[in-house]
Amino acid sequence: MKTVSGSPMDPTPRWTSWWARTPTTTRRRRSAATTAASASGCSRTCWRPARAACSPTASTWSSRRPGFSSMLLLSPGLLQIQLILHYDETYREVKYGNMGLPDIDSKMLMGINVTPIAALLYTPLLIRFFGTKWMMFLAIGIYALFVSTNYWERYYTLVPSAVALGMAIVPLWASMGNYITRMAQKYYEYSHYKEHEDHGPRHRPPPGSHAPYLLVFQAIFYSFFHLSFACAQLPMIYFLNDYLYDLNHTLYNVHSCGTQSHDILKGFNKTVLQTLPWSRNLIVVESVLMAVAFLAMLLVLGLCGAAYRPTEEIDLRSVGWGNIFQLPFKHMRDFRLRHLVPFFIYSGFEVLFACTGFALGYGVCSMGLERLAYLLIAYSLGASAACIVGLLGLWLPRSVLLLAGAGLHLLLIFSLFFWAPVPGALQQSWILYMTAALWGVGSAFNKTGLSTLLGILYEDKERQDFIFTIYHWWQAVAIFVVYLGSSLPMKVKLAVLLATLVAAAGSYLWMEQKLRRGLTPRQPRIPRPQHKVRGYRYLEEDNSDESDAEHPPGAGADCAEPAPAGPGLGSQPDGPQRRLCPYEQAQGGEGPEEQ
Repeated sequence: MKTVSGSPMDPTPRWTSWWARTPTTTRRRRSAATTAASASGCSRTCWRPARAACSPTASTWSSRRPGFSSMLLLSPGLLQIQLILHYDETYREVKYGNMGLPDIDSKMLMGINVTPIAALLYTPLLIRFFGTKWMMFLAIGIYALFVSTNYWERYYTLVPSAVALGMAIVPLWASMGNYITRMAQKYYEYSHYKEHEDHGPRHRPPPGSHAPYLLVFQAIFYSFFHLSFACAQLPMIYFLNDYLYDLNHTLYNVHSCGTQSHDILKGFNKTVLQTLPWSRNLIVVESVLMAVAFLAMLLVLGLCGAAYRPTEEIDLRSVGWGNIFQLPFKHMRDFRLRHLVPFFIYSGFEVLFACTGFALGYGVCSMGLERLAYLLIAYSLGASAACIVGLLGLWLPRSVLLLAGAGLHLLLIFSLFFWAPVPGALQQSWILYMTAALWGVGSAFNKTGLSTLLGILYEDKERQDFIFTIYHWWQAVAIFVVYLGSSLPMKVKLAVLLATLVAAAGSYLWMEQKLRRGLTPRQPRIPRPQHKVRGYRYLEEDNSDESDAEHPPGAGADCAEPAPAGPGLGSQPDGPQRRLCPYEQAQGGEGPEEQ
């Protein structure tokens, strides 16, 4: 069997992103055992709902959440398979020896992790331009494009697609958070449509009335999302585990784990594959993941309705692109967002630590690479079940969910500070599985609680895309920080995680205290829509941005009939003529003079 000779590069792997490519390869030759790391892949107000009236359209809402997670399950699975394969030195020699791509992984991970830092500048513009639903569809399409580049692995295909994927991360999550919040609000409107008919079409529901539905919707979504981590391990269990060495080979030179480790699996064997996978088998795995990506696109296209009415979409775009660009920065004046920023950062830290720091420094270091998939499944099942348990928040104060997750993570971090499992000792495996499941419980409470809290604090549909953009942008910043500090000692990572968690909990309690004292948050004013009628008809009385005071029922603010100036039939008003409706402008009319 002919192989390509040469000394392979010894890359320093970065276990800090959820996206990767699945390569195609040829056979392998055996290689001498050496050292390095392996791979891992791995996002007081009571809410008790009132008994709602039955809505004729309520049955169509239960099928709109799982479509998101069917795409999200691809991310950890792709990265996990790619980094394990590319970590093996013989695989890299056979795969990249004649392609000139020894450091392609580091460039791709850099593109994926660095690009979202600029997402705060363009995410609101993209969401307002394409709309919430179509932004999700476009982001999933970019991910499918990234997966497809693995069929032709070159620098000019992999790196640009990785940068495009990094640009789509924050818009995808911000649009999903906005979409789920809007669906909860619309579901409340549908289930209480009789009340709206009694009070009139412009009657606004009381503040916080949609909170129970929002908690249920977020719990369902995050239950499917965390369950996708378990689905992502199926390629690992049914495909890659058959090619891996056991722990006696991979952990031969590993002498310290857990809190005593000073690097990512120092001493881990560089040869982790017994034989190289056949190219056709890898192509089959990649094709299955591509099919899931296209299925996710079809689900979003077919099952997800519009988050806003057409007139509302026009209103959201008509405030001016300059204002849309500035409003995310202006919303940071709100003390509620400033107090929640530490929680946003911790939310990015903790999920990356679970999938990288704990999974590698504690799990793989102790049980071997072949049990990594089962450890992540324990995390996934614990988080998915905790999302359902989180529905108890319907009868509890809203702070309980967030503080319960923070308290559980606090206990686990303290325990990990003083625990160093023995390398290759399977007697402690049950402790690792239990810790992973409990960490998943805390993660579920964190994600569900934060998303629900933001939907309750910011009920105005004109602000929600800005708020979720800020939330997920800070998460992306946290992931970038983890990417930079991936080689730090485990004790430093745990200390940073602990300090961020304590600061996040204290800042959140301070925010709640300010709200109980009645302190009014400072929110930027949303400019009124300025409609330019060119090529479409827009009825001003359907303007969703007007309040009841600006536009009383039965009267048009800009299209009102002119008041008669006198009893004469031919008399004209003394003041200036009224402004024409956009509908009349589009028709080409000249107002009353034309009659």
